[in-house]
Amino acid sequence: MTARLTSLDGLPPEVALPGYDRAAHGFGILHLGLGAFHRAHQAVHTDDALAAEGGDWRIIGANLRSRDIPEAMNAQNGLFTVLERSGTDRALIIGAHGPAIGGDAAAILRTACDPKIRILSLTVSEKAYGIDRAAMDADPTHPAVATDLARPQEPQGVLGIITAALAARRKAGVAPFTVLSCDNLPDNGPLLRAGVLGFARRLDTDLGAWIADHVAFPATMVDRITPATTKRTLADVETMTLCRDLAAVETEPFSQWVIEDRFPQGRPAWEAGAALFVSDVRPHEAMKLRMLNGSHSLIAYAGQMLDLLHVRDAMADAPLVALIRRHMQAAAATLPKEAGLDPDTYAEALLARFANPAIAHQTRQIAMDGTEKLPQRWFAPAADLLRAGGDTGPYAFATAIWLAWLASVTQPPDDPRGALLLDLVRKAGADDEALTRSILALPGLAPPDLAANAGFVSAVQENLAHIRRDGLRAAITTELNS
Repeated sequence: MTARLTSLDGLPPEVALPGYDRAAHGFGILHLGLGAFHRAHQAVHTDDALAAEGGDWRIIGANLRSRDIPEAMNAQNGLFTVLERSGTDRALIIGAHGPAIGGDAAAILRTACDPKIRILSLTVSEKAYGIDRAAMDADPTHPAVATDLARPQEPQGVLGIITAALAARRKAGVAPFTVLSCDNLPDNGPLLRAGVLGFARRLDTDLGAWIADHVAFPATMVDRITPATTKRTLADVETMTLCRDLAAVETEPFSQWVIEDRFPQGRPAWEAGAALFVSDVRPHEAMKLRMLNGSHSLIAYAGQMLDLLHVRDAMADAPLVALIRRHMQAAAATLPKEAGLDPDTYAEALLARFANPAIAHQTRQIAMDGTEKLPQRWFAPAADLLRAGGDTGPYAFATAIWLAWLASVTQPPDDPRGALLLDLVRKAGADDEALTRSILALPGLAPPDLAANAGFVSAVQENLAHIRRDGLRAAITTELNS
């Protein structure tokens, strides 16, 4: 059996190794959420920063629930491989990580209280935060939030752990860490700040005031297409490195990270890995969420209805590519003109990235958590177009595709409101109007002025009827020729 990856010794010369002495650098970052995206994105940027300028910025990683990846990384002394897929694959060994914590909230809290930790970063799903976006507050009905409010000294969730650690550091006279959300959410820094403040104020108004005055929550925009790790990923990594690596991840060569530069306790030299530090992340965030992620969601639902397994398969379907390009143009029309963005160039780069034949990004994976993703990706820009007198047709058609996909599933979709969605589909039956109105009326999904707009609702309903009657391919042809 091939030996496990446990050191940097004896690896083939074509494998890229960390450009620094791991033992010479301490740990300054605690990261919650050791999923594939973090390992392919922030960990790589941190590796580049350590190679360029050093510093005690290595990462202690943690998962609140799952133990698999922490156990794999611990068995490999924190090392893992990032496989960059393109015409010529490239293997990079990442050394920025050290010990990992899996499923031990008490250990995570102890680590967060360590004065050496100056940044607490996160990549968790939006539903894991327990934040009510509409109210910009902690959601007391969220199971983890409710549990932690009842037992704040033994927190199990994100908001509870952050708040408890900040409270302990305040009591000990230790400077607070910077809280850095790296999740694919609009205004992720302000959103997380609102959640932590809402949680803290429910426990101690003075603590809430102290966090508001002393803790930084920079906003970020992150971008790197990272498919799920597969058996082929692991096999290819083993072939290239001559080692078994159960924490390996695959990704594309492209990586982007835009960060609001607010780090009172310092930060790694992430710009060495091409991170961009700005005063306002929002224009970059809007372009990415609306053009990349919005198009990805369109591909996800249309692709599944057309039996296209991967994004790259969708990009070989000329009518679907034309629909995707039109969707990107609609999204670009909602972006701030004064921000100096170049949406046309960005769109062409996206189309090329989506078509990368080496990236097996499943449409099923992207379709997860639609009710959490589509408000920012589709419905907010559609509402912006509506208010500006623009053409909301592309968004009405995309929404109809999503509804038609929902109507085609027989089990609850992988979505926080999956059971409710399936129930609404069953109650509506073949009634396109009922299905359209009941889904758009879901709280927090579409802005009220969009959900109540007769023209938009009618367009969604008519497109849905066309798709269900004649099939998606015929509906796309009609839509593109209209």
